[in-house]
Amino acid sequence: MSNDFSPDQKRYLEGFMSGMQSARAARGLGPLGGAGEQGNATPSGPDREHAEAQAKTVAGGGKLVDQEKWKAAEHPFDAYARFKDQASSGTYPKPEDNFRWRYHGLFYVAPAQDSYMCRLRIPNGILKAWQFEGVADLAERLCGPYAHVTTRANLQVREISAQNAPLLLEGLADLGLTAKGSGADNIRNVTGSATAGIDPLELLDTRPHARAWHHHILNDRSLYGLPRKFNVAFDGASSIATLEDTNDIGFQAIEIGEGATFEGAAVGPGIWYRLALGGITGHHDLARDTGIVVAPSDTVAVSDAIVRVFVANGNRTNRNKARLKYVLDAWGFDKFLAAVEEKLGRRLIRVDASFVKPRPIYDRLAHIGVHKQLQPGLNWVGVALPVGKLTARQMRTIAAISQACGDGDIRLTVWQNLLISGVPDAKVDDVIANLLACGLSAETSVLRAGLIACTGATGCKFAAAHTKEDALAIAAHCEPRITLDQPVNIHLTGCHHSCAQHYIGDLGLIGAKVPVNEDGDTVPGYDLLVGGGYGVDGGMARPFREKVRAEEAPALVEAILRTWQVHRVSAEESFVAFARRHEIEALQVLVAQTGEAA
Repeated sequence: MSNDFSPDQKRYLEGFMSGMQSARAARGLGPLGGAGEQGNATPSGPDREHAEAQAKTVAGGGKLVDQEKWKAAEHPFDAYARFKDQASSGTYPKPEDNFRWRYHGLFYVAPAQDSYMCRLRIPNGILKAWQFEGVADLAERLCGPYAHVTTRANLQVREISAQNAPLLLEGLADLGLTAKGSGADNIRNVTGSATAGIDPLELLDTRPHARAWHHHILNDRSLYGLPRKFNVAFDGASSIATLEDTNDIGFQAIEIGEGATFEGAAVGPGIWYRLALGGITGHHDLARDTGIVVAPSDTVAVSDAIVRVFVANGNRTNRNKARLKYVLDAWGFDKFLAAVEEKLGRRLIRVDASFVKPRPIYDRLAHIGVHKQLQPGLNWVGVALPVGKLTARQMRTIAAISQACGDGDIRLTVWQNLLISGVPDAKVDDVIANLLACGLSAETSVLRAGLIACTGATGCKFAAAHTKEDALAIAAHCEPRITLDQPVNIHLTGCHHSCAQHYIGDLGLIGAKVPVNEDGDTVPGYDLLVGGGYGVDGGMARPFREKVRAEEAPALVEAILRTWQVHRVSAEESFVAFARRHEIEALQVLVAQTGEAA
């Protein structure tokens, strides 16, 4: 038993583990840690760290939440045969199995849809054109004939029947893809710079580091079953923002100049990752700089140690407090990093910010249109997708374009669209023409380029509004009435899970039930916030107006954007700078006055 426990705690934990073993035996399951530990109440094997953390919580007087009990009673990876039995009978899961099947990437989304949704794992958001085409074939045969690009540079497919769910998972494996660990209490899809390896501005190609962490996770069962989900991102300081500061761990490529030292030894110079921790925008926090720099070759070891400290100390009694942010809030960064260093068995390198050179500035429109690559004569083409949706036919066309005119890579972005890379100058026009022929484009309005929306109530039981449809309604209303001369991000999310990250939008809308009478009847709508940002503009949006009916949101968005254009101090003042320059009450008055004048 761990040396962290007192003798009394050890006896208590042995009793706890014995009880867990009995509960598993009653379900016809083997003991924790494998068949070789019959009669041994001490946890071992790949689930040991999680079992010890659960037992320590109970020994300290805490009550495990249901999800922790479900994990202890039957690990989801031990239940695949049972999952297939359910599927063969057309049975959808009860809550405990709905949670378990999320370890396999499947989410039962009733009552929004009486079917599963499946979320994949695509490290750095890059897959091959033939894999993209294969996903289209699976979607058309086994799902709704479409896919969504997500805000983690990933793909989701929906409308999967119980019978088709195993066929989909096994079909993805046949394509060299997986959905393992893309849901529930696991490390989610690993994001990286969308233009990694092809961007003239980038400091570092993130692909090998995102891929190494991805495979490390896939091949270590002890990294599944965390207190809650966990996000890791690698940003190479390229043209397109990766939003690494919204992740639990954000690696930010930096260049260290001459003269930096740590504990008397020279550091650098060269390209390193800066380590930021604790991002979770749904809980009003961006990842904060730790002062630590990490060699690119060391990111897997450092990430692993951070995750294991979180596994041992994350909250397993309150799901709302079970993210890394809350360990950092309770401990402070110094104590947490000391625990990480103890786990690693060595010190982490710290460098004063004065030795860090300024990073390149993002191009907020680089994910749309034609852009020159690092490689002479080649381009990436950013394809505009209506709030991330693609039909199976469009996916096949994009795959064919990539193979015939590009380098065969499909690059998904956190902005819910994709890039076709490696396009020679002479083939750019062919790419544009073929996109238009399938109903897509490499061009869009400035407003639509920054329009982000989660699945919404059409496909998610948590959402209070139809976010994708309402996002398109906002664009349709605003575009004929106002022309934007600067990028603006408008994020619509359906619920407090904040999948569309509304707190970092210039304008953020979160679904709300809007009362319409004294009887308690409601209609879909939003609470609207203003002034969020990321990167150098990082900060949480502030509440502007609550309980706005969905049909009234487009006119309100127009009025806010028009107020910015009329009252900004210069044509160069961004929306976020304008919004933050005003107190909310003053901004509300300005919007009302501008709306009346219009």
